[in-house]
Amino acid sequence: MKIELQDGERLDDLGIKGYQIIQKRDGFCFGMDAVLLSSFVKVKRGGKVLDLGTGTGILPILMEAKTPGEHFTGLEIQSEMVRMAERSAAVNGLEEKIEIVEGDITKASAIFSHDSFDVITSNPPYMVDDHGLKNPNGAKAIARHEVLCRFEDVSRAARVLLKNSGSLFLVHRSYRLAEILHCLREDGIEPKRIRFVYPYRDKESNIFLLEAVKGGRSRMKVEPPLIIYEKPNQYTEEIYEIYGWKPGEV
Repeated sequence: MKIELQDGERLDDLGIKGYQIIQKRDGFCFGMDAVLLSSFVKVKRGGKVLDLGTGTGILPILMEAKTPGEHFTGLEIQSEMVRMAERSAAVNGLEEKIEIVEGDITKASAIFSHDSFDVITSNPPYMVDDHGLKNPNGAKAIARHEVLCRFEDVSRAARVLLKNSGSLFLVHRSYRLAEILHCLREDGIEPKRIRFVYPYRDKESNIFLLEAVKGGRSRMKVEPPLIIYEKPNQYTEEIYEIYGWKPGEV
């Protein structure tokens, strides 16, 4: 489907199934975290998936390409992002499989039916509202700082909207791990699988990928580390595989 780009927009190739995504040249664009999360998520055939804070719709599009899920819903509070995500679904011919809903994560339990999703994903804002320099660009600030929602809101939404034994998949900063694990367990969502991500082999982890199960038993698997760079400007082989690139093509 051919689509007219608006001022300041660009159409980016996602490198999988010929899919593309609309993004702002000077606005918030998806990063590696979303791509890593999309490869960590497991969705069974016929599964219904909700992405909390979907932004440009990158996770629903990537998960549609990578998993056998039946339907993918993205919840996003920013109207401009909602329209962009809807148009990205349309440009890929995915209007029947991907639905973008405008709404607030803190009110998600009133928007969707309870106990209705097999999988929930989230790449939530990493920074507490008073931490670090806040980007003057509103969309970027909302994406990176807990301006409009806190992690507790994501956890509570998952508690209400996941089916029993359904999974929450998220990516977050390693320094907030203890807080996040505590929050999830308080909401009855048991951390079951974690993978730490490292920029280089000799550096400390900066982010982690986590799967937590609603009503799950207490036992967590720690997966092998994921290393991003072999050396400056050269990804590790696993990162190239996740992106579907070959080193000579980058």
